[in-house]
This record gives sequence, structure tokens and C-alpha cells, in this order.
Amino acid sequence: MSSQNRLLIKNGRIVNDDGIEEADVYIEDGIIKQVGRNLIIPGGTRTIDAAGKLVMPGGIDPHTHFELEMMGAKTADDFYKGTRAAVAGGTTTIIDFVLPEKGQSLLEAYANWREKADNKVCCDYGLHVGVTWWSPAVQKEMKQLVSEQYGVNSFKMFMAYRNTWMLDDYDLYCAIETCAELKALPQVHAENGHIIARNTEKLLAAGVTRPEGHQLSRDEEVESEAVNRACVIANQANSPLYIVHMMSKSAVRALQLARNKQKQPVYGETLAATVGTDGTHYRNSCFRHAAAHVLSPPLRPDPSTPQAMVEALADDHLQLIGSDNCTFHEKDKEIGKGNFSKIPNGVNGVEDRMTILWQKGVNTGIMDPCRFVAVTSSSAAKIFNLWPQKGRVAVNSDADIVVWDPRLEKTITAASHKQAVDFNIFEGQHVVGGPQYVIVNGRVCLDDGELRVVEGLGKFLKTPINSPYVYGEQNLSHGDHDLLEPLSRDSPDRVNGSSVPTDLALVNKHLEGLSVTSSGCSTPTGRKMRDPMQRDLQNSTFSISKETEGLDTKTSVRVRNPPGGKSSGLW
Repeated sequence: MSSQNRLLIKNGRIVNDDGIEEADVYIEDGIIKQVGRNLIIPGGTRTIDAAGKLVMPGGIDPHTHFELEMMGAKTADDFYKGTRAAVAGGTTTIIDFVLPEKGQSLLEAYANWREKADNKVCCDYGLHVGVTWWSPAVQKEMKQLVSEQYGVNSFKMFMAYRNTWMLDDYDLYCAIETCAELKALPQVHAENGHIIARNTEKLLAAGVTRPEGHQLSRDEEVESEAVNRACVIANQANSPLYIVHMMSKSAVRALQLARNKQKQPVYGETLAATVGTDGTHYRNSCFRHAAAHVLSPPLRPDPSTPQAMVEALADDHLQLIGSDNCTFHEKDKEIGKGNFSKIPNGVNGVEDRMTILWQKGVNTGIMDPCRFVAVTSSSAAKIFNLWPQKGRVAVNSDADIVVWDPRLEKTITAASHKQAVDFNIFEGQHVVGGPQYVIVNGRVCLDDGELRVVEGLGKFLKTPINSPYVYGEQNLSHGDHDLLEPLSRDSPDRVNGSSVPTDLALVNKHLEGLSVTSSGCSTPTGRKMRDPMQRDLQNSTFSISKETEGLDTKTSVRVRNPPGGKSSGLW
């Protein structure tokens, strides 16, 4: 057995969604075999020293579009280039979408996607399947797709893209009902397609043709109405629901209100784009720049949206963050010059998803590292029934691991990223914290910053139906249970009196806020950092390293009003 098949990660701190533990990890043949201290391992094992680093489950991106043809163009990132970029950013599993054309067999489209992906992927992948039209034949094929032979447990329906993928409410009801009967998870793109179509006609008639028309045609109300309607339909069908790429505060509010009435769980996903940038770019005078930010639902011009969406993730109003990576070259975006409705929709994000959220969420004190792991990895594993094979650093789990350096600094640029697209919506953003090593199925594919992916290394993941975290008693918590709310970014009481706190100090603070148990494993004291007075002070605490000890990390929080009261802050 070669040392390539055996790996020891030592001196790090393991971060799972439910706690932090100081332990070493021994990997053999792509599986985590041992976790603990003073492990007995065979000779010839490669060792990675993770002192001062965090050892986390590899990211799971639940929303990508690689090698997709849409709106007269084909995405720049195919399954090789897209998964290569994913691994570079710390993501070790992606779930892509099979999107049949109207009238096309779902089984035929599924076979096409498998053919495109199987020999190219650099990491493991799964598939959702789109239901873009409805008939008894579609219903029959859905039943086939959830079988062991195909391994699909989620179906996506569109309430937008009229005349292409959109279903009317009757067909949407039938599709969701079928998902519930099959114990599969229905997913919905929530926008009112009819309103968008009419608004687009009016805007073009008024001479609004540039990218800003895209956002004007589908404002927050158009999204929030569809979120509510999707929840009502799911409730009528007694079905759980997963709402993809939620982009606005209004949509999250609609989801919060609907949850009070739902019989089954409802999960909300947002995007790296939503927390990393905003819709002011649509008014940029450069068409290339403005068009590069076009996706649906659009980025919102309200500058408070990014922080609000990070807080929604921290508070469990939203459960996951994806990328909706759907990249197009400049020449493809130019298809929509003179008519914003023809701009191919999509942005990058699969590579930068984790670093952007760490910067916006952890380094700002809004969420702790455990919650970061939940929304970037573990929740997706649970929802799509890959847990605990994926989304966890534990014995017998797949060796998909990120060794995360909270001090690693970089500036995001299109010139240096690994994606095939020639533009990056996060261009110029400075981030602190990122992957130093990425292990995919036991193989070191990012080696101290050097990317060493293997085309075709990944395998297709069958996602079994009837996930216990969706349909069983163990379904994930999904509600407004967290009573703490962070101060807004404009508060004068942020760390060190600045709206941009000391990154390492804040990460240190997060770790100190985790109580170490007698077994050496720690458990989170809350979704977000808590005030020092609220910690269990009888337990010992620790920091990332001695270098960060003693830094002033004072953080203020405020208590949200009780249910029924008027809430404060960004919500």
C-alpha cells in the first residue's frame, strides 16, 4: 500500500457542525479510519501538520450548473473545470441539475448529464432532476429516477422562465405531490414568471434595454410572492419543500411567516453571490460588468441585503449556501446587448463560496465555525441523505476534508481563479481564511496551496429517498428559535470599534465560546458568538494558537424581541 493511500492529519482542531475537538485524523483508502490522539498508524504514512489550522468536512455545494446550455449559450465551466475550481475553494462534493427541455424524457436528460460528468469530475457529485413539463409520462419517470438504479431524491420545479421551464400552479402542485408520495424532496425556483414576462414587455417598450432592466422586471415582491405561494402549495400537498437561491430579505420574511403554518419542513438556500455582492452593479456603465452580474432571481440593490442574508444563515432562517455556479463568457453575455431579457443568466461562485462566507460571516462575528460547517456542508449532507458519509469528520466517513487556515490571505481576481470564465463577481475582495489542503476521497488535491486534481477521480453519488432529516423524526430544526441578533454593521460597538473586526481575534473568540467537554470535544454555545457573560465559565477554553491569545475580542449582541413583538435590526 503506497503512502498516497494513507494520510495522517495531526495537531489540528476538528470542526463539525455540532462541536470542535482537538484530535488527529488517520485516513486509509479514502475513508477516515481513526480520530483521536496518540493514534497507532502504519509506517510510510504521509503526515500533514495542521497546527493552528481547522480540520473541517469538505464543502458540499448543493447548486451548480456545469456544461449547461441555456438562452443560446453554453456555460464556460464544464464538469472538469467546474469541479477543479470547487476543489480549489474547499468544496469536495457538488450537486448539479439535470434540466430537460420541454417535452424531453427525464431519463434521457439524466443519461446525458451522466455521460457529460462521469469521466470529468474531480470530486464526487450528485444530481437533482428538473421537472420542466408535466404529464403522466413525467410522473412515471420520476418514480423510476428515485429507484436504486438512478439514485435521485430531489426534483426541481420552476415558477419562472415562462415558455421554457416554468410550470403553472396546477402542474406544480402535481409535481410536489408526487415528490411527497415518493419521499423525494421538491425544490422550487420561486419567482412569479407571469409578472416578470409582463414587466419585461413594459420595460423594453419604454426603452429600458440594459442589464438594470433585469432587476427592475423582477423585484423583491415578485420573489416573496412566489415563496409564499410555493409554501402554500407544498402545505396543501403535505410535502416538505426546498427553496433554491433565495436572494432577498423579503423572500426570507415570507419564508419565516410561512413556516408557522407548514406541516412539513421547509428549507431555504442562499448563494455566495447574495452574501458577497449586491445589485448596484446592474447600473454600471460598462455592459460587460453589469451583464456579468445577471442571474435569477437578481442581486438586490438594497445594500443591507448581504449582511442580512448572512444573519439569516446564522439564525437558521436559511439552512444552506450554494453557488448556483452558471458561468458565461463575455461573448455569450453579449447576446443580450439591446435586450436585457436575452442575457444568459448566471454567475461564478463554486470556487469562492466558502472563503466569501468565512469572510462575511465568521470574520465579522455573525456566525461561529460550527455553523459555517453546517451551512456549507453538513446540512446539505443531511437534507440530501448523504450523512454521515459526507459532511462530517468522523470514523467511517469519506475522507473529504479541508485543512482550513484562518490566517491565509488572498485577493480574489479573475486572473488568478481556477474557473474557466473571464470575469469574477467578487473581483478585488480581500479575504482572510481559506483552504491550505483539500483531501478528496483520501487524495490530497490541494497540497499546501498547489492544486493537484485528477480528472475523473470523482464518482456519482446516489442520493437515497426518504431522508430521515426531511421525512423522519430527525428532521432538521428550521425556525426562528435563536433569540440573539447581531448588531448591524453600522454599530459603533463592533469589535475594536470598527465595522471590520480583527479577523483572527474573532475566530479565536468563536472557539473560546465553545465549551470543552471532559472528553476533549467541544459543543457550540449558540449559532453565533455570545457575550462572554453568557458562556459556561467553569469550562476551559482555547484559542487557535498562542499567537492570538490576549487579543481584544469584545463583541456586542442584542436580544431579539419575543415572538409576536416588533423585531429590530435588519429584519
